[in-house]
Amino acid sequence: MKKYTVEELAYMVDHTQLAAYAMPEAFEKLCKEAVEYGFHMVAINSVQTEFCAKLLKGTGVHVGAAIAFPLGQCTIKTKMFETADAIENGADEIDYVLNIPRLIAGDRDYIRREMEEIVGICREAGVISKVIFENCYLAKDQIVTAAEIAREVRPDFIKTSTGFGTGGATVEDVALMKKTVGDLVKVKAAGGIRTPETMLAMVEAGAERIGTSSGVKIIDILRGKENNSVSADY
Repeated sequence: MKKYTVEELAYMVDHTQLAAYAMPEAFEKLCKEAVEYGFHMVAINSVQTEFCAKLLKGTGVHVGAAIAFPLGQCTIKTKMFETADAIENGADEIDYVLNIPRLIAGDRDYIRREMEEIVGICREAGVISKVIFENCYLAKDQIVTAAEIAREVRPDFIKTSTGFGTGGATVEDVALMKKTVGDLVKVKAAGGIRTPETMLAMVEAGAERIGTSSGVKIIDILRGKENNSVSADY
């Protein structure tokens, strides 16, 4: 089993605050923790992008805006505008929710067009793109379909879940997504990841980024281990 330092694991974390009722002090805390713990990114609703970008300027922590969150139920044009607006306000990573009913209906052309438009905006701006599938609503063949489209369009990541659906990331789904895209696209696991054991299981299954609001707790537990090297079979 591959071993990771605690710092390497911390750098996989997208530190998350997506609550509808979160006040400015919650984002100040989020950004402070992200810097202190060496997390990769803060994951926020797009309206908070400018505020967090100012707090994190010069720290190396990325600012990730959630687009069409959490339902994905707006037009491609609306998602494109929100993506461009978030980037203009300082986002350097974009996590967008694809159109779930269109995927379930088998409309590959729509899903491809939506993905191409949003990934294109991100690519032109030099911004990381992530496509959220929301696997809890999908059959396995639908997950594969979305991953096959991503394998062709090449977003930077495909992502399991918003954390607001009826279920979150599973090891089985992460492994399926990774098997489908191979090394052409990375996988982000998110939703219900609250313990070191769960995080490490997702990493072992192929996830290279972890979306969680429990990153501080997870890393504190891992830091408490006697050595600074942790295997994925922890």
